[in-house]
Amino acid sequence: MCAANIDIEEEDVDEGDNIGCDECGTDLKVLGKTPVDLQPADETDEEDEDELYDDEAHEDLAAEEDEEEDDEWPR
Repeated sequence: MCAANIDIEEEDVDEGDNIGCDECGTDLKVLGKTPVDLQPADETDEEDEDELYDDEAHEDLAAEEDEEEDDEWPR
């Protein structure tokens, strides 16, 4: 990513929008509007994947705990 000054009006973008840098062509994702907060889109995609993996791991752990609880109950 370059050091270009990107002039964006808050009312022209929504959170989650992707925009391109006119100087270097980097795809940027709008993370916030007040003030406008931008991050390279590929970095936000990696974070989204990390969150997805964290959610899946949490679901797997919860399923394992449920199975253990079932084993403890008398039948």
